[in-house]
Amino acid sequence: MIRGVGWGEDTSAPAPPLDPVTGPNGMSAVDVVVAKRDCRELTAEQIDWIVGAYTRGEVADEQMAALAMAILLNGMDDRETARWTQAMIDSGERLDLGDVGRPLVDKHSTGGVGDKITLPLAPLVAACGAAVPQLSGRGLGHTGGTLDKLEAIPGWRASLSTDEIRAQLADVGAVICATTPSLAPADRKLYALRDVTGTVESVPLIASSIMSKKIAEGTGGLVLDVKVGTGAFMKTTARAGELADAMTRIGGAHGLPTTALLTDMSRPLGRAVGNALEVAEAVEVLRGGGPPDVVELTVTLAGEMLRLAGLTDAPDPAEVLASGAAYPVWEAMIAAQGGDPSAPLPRARHVETVTADRDGVFSGADALAVGTAAWRLGAGRARKEDSVQAAAGVRLLVGPGDPVQAGTPLLELHTDTPDRFQGARRAVTGAALLIVGDPDATRPRDLVLDTVRSG
Repeated sequence: MIRGVGWGEDTSAPAPPLDPVTGPNGMSAVDVVVAKRDCRELTAEQIDWIVGAYTRGEVADEQMAALAMAILLNGMDDRETARWTQAMIDSGERLDLGDVGRPLVDKHSTGGVGDKITLPLAPLVAACGAAVPQLSGRGLGHTGGTLDKLEAIPGWRASLSTDEIRAQLADVGAVICATTPSLAPADRKLYALRDVTGTVESVPLIASSIMSKKIAEGTGGLVLDVKVGTGAFMKTTARAGELADAMTRIGGAHGLPTTALLTDMSRPLGRAVGNALEVAEAVEVLRGGGPPDVVELTVTLAGEMLRLAGLTDAPDPAEVLASGAAYPVWEAMIAAQGGDPSAPLPRARHVETVTADRDGVFSGADALAVGTAAWRLGAGRARKEDSVQAAAGVRLLVGPGDPVQAGTPLLELHTDTPDRFQGARRAVTGAALLIVGDPDATRPRDLVLDTVRSG
């Protein structure tokens, strides 16, 4: 007789208990997984227990992976998502920044190609009267990381204590640093699991991951830059809008005024993609120059941050940026973290140029293609433990609407390891660099596609 077991299985001894760890009222990880598998709402008690138990190592990775997949397939409603966020916040400590003499406001980007906006934005908002506690991360794949970029500056350090963050905010008004280990440790553990189990794309889990850290850091307002397009995690406006809605609702549920801007990431931001290359471009913007799209998005985000901070009488951020008045704040911010803002940035030992293959008008470069090229050159990492090259990356030499001829230099490839050129060139051939015959076919770029606000 077949009793529901596999051929050759030993049924002479009783099976060990599936889930020896139990929570309140005898609940188990299997109970929680089955509830979500069967499309039932998770209770607050279930969520609090399983997030806490997983963080403590009492729930196995395979059980949490099964729950993450069930959430990916069946979703969570607003109440569940807000509670999940709270449970991740409660897994660690809240950052107590106290009174730094200015209103606190922060910004988070979902990641893109050439997205160096944090670098000029934080000192600009500080120059306008707010304090910006920008806790940032590192890059993975084709999207760059803010900390990787800043570490191209000689001497600059990413890790600060809470006391150092608080003192720098009071003195300078801006800090960009690594997240402290005690902030939402459940998120770090769960993200690593999602990364290897095909569950990164779950909107409730993305939203709670981002918002748990931002709420725990203690900011008084939050602006989200949700990227849309080929170079973004969210490829369509509909999916990006879903994520923006989820995050602003979490912000509202937790009393954090939150605005999400959906912004275009079909083309790289600015002309520089790579760590030291992007720092140099950010400095150019802070000195009153720089590419128009980087300036536009920096000013737009700054205006929304100042609005959330309640600084209705703040100076116009566009005027402050154009005047170069934010640059001294940048210098002070870098120096406070051990960096030398006047030191030369690393330069690649090898540079190759990609040229146009025909006459026409340059329509633009595909963001994913350029990001992939920069990653292959050494600017990004395939695994979290990989190192990056500070000088590697791509520099665009022409912009949309520029006339080109066959042989016109379109972009430069920068690396310290010349055997990487072949893979980078493959990434930016063909349709990745668009050249059209009709100048009217090159339309102006709409950077901000939509705005979503909490409450």
